[in-house]
Amino acid sequence: MAIIKCPECGHPISDKAPVCPQCGVEIAGKIFRCPQCGEVYFKDQGSCPNCRHLTTDDGRASAMQQPPTPPAPPAVPRAPEAPATPQPQAQRPTPPAPKKNHRPTLIVAAIVAAIVCAALWYFHAEAGKQKELEAYEYAMKNSDPAVLQSYLETYLDAPEAHRDSIQAHLALLQQADQAWNDALVNNSKEAFEQYLEDHPDSPHKAEAERKIDSLDWASASSADSEEAYKSYLEDHPNGEHMDEANDALKKIGAKTVKPQERQMVASAFRSFFQSINARDEEGLRSSVSSLLTSFLGKPDATKSDVVTFMNKIYKDDIKRMNWRLDNDYKIEKKEVGDEEYEYTVNFSVVQEVEKTDGTTAGNRFKVKARINPDGEIAEMNMTKIVE
Repeated sequence: MAIIKCPECGHPISDKAPVCPQCGVEIAGKIFRCPQCGEVYFKDQGSCPNCRHLTTDDGRASAMQQPPTPPAPPAVPRAPEAPATPQPQAQRPTPPAPKKNHRPTLIVAAIVAAIVCAALWYFHAEAGKQKELEAYEYAMKNSDPAVLQSYLETYLDAPEAHRDSIQAHLALLQQADQAWNDALVNNSKEAFEQYLEDHPDSPHKAEAERKIDSLDWASASSADSEEAYKSYLEDHPNGEHMDEANDALKKIGAKTVKPQERQMVASAFRSFFQSINARDEEGLRSSVSSLLTSFLGKPDATKSDVVTFMNKIYKDDIKRMNWRLDNDYKIEKKEVGDEEYEYTVNFSVVQEVEKTDGTTAGNRFKVKARINPDGEIAEMNMTKIVE
């Protein structure tokens, strides 16, 4: 047993003590004494903290009990011994190597080379035939003369049947090209239609159809009528000028009074004058708009103003009154909104009056009025015609 200093706190303790009474660190079996400088330190440290000497695990186990071993004296070198000289042996003559016969090998190599060449030639020939066949099928389906001519120039050794078919197909295409040139020179709808009938699969089919479309549009534009534009749209529902035709129809429709519109205008005035004949206030109110821009010279007239007019013309001496329309309407149409129109109307009307004393009287008036998009009278003025 020896007294050492605790490696942790430096307190003097026995190297056999289980723990340091000062700091409580474990001592027995956990410390190691450096064989170089005698420093005591923990085993888990790789080197002496004082001299940095490295110690193996085996050395650590015995270092606490054995003093350092003195170094061994150096060995005295010995003089080198002379190597033994080998005794020369008698050399025997080497017999010459026998010559090999390479002829069978050359024959086999030649046969293999011939087979390989034959196989390559066969596959090359088959590939050429397949390539020619594909080119032939492509050319027969094509309508471009340049493609057929290229086949004839490329495959000079092609089967005679293939070359004859290509030449016949090329002749037909050349005839079609001449027919196309003739149609272009003629530049008429009939010529292009005849060309399409004779050559339905021509490469110029799309161009011929565009030519016909253009010619039909030129005719419709020149006529500038509803019938002409409708005819163009019927023949070319997806034509290049479809939008232009629809716009033209819309403009014509904004000016053209259709039969149903003429009937609507006549019905509005018939209802107005029949209501006066029957002194029907409700019927009279329903035939005019809520506000008339002008009525018999009165601006911004109301429905009540119209009823007042009716009551005013029925004087006490009038037994019966009848307004008769001549149906000589002259109507002008004007677009005032999207698909909404108003109508300016000029016509004449005859007033027949029977008085209580049995006498009769008649007057003719010239009427200028306006019908709004709802079919109501929005303006109305009358001028008496002196006969």
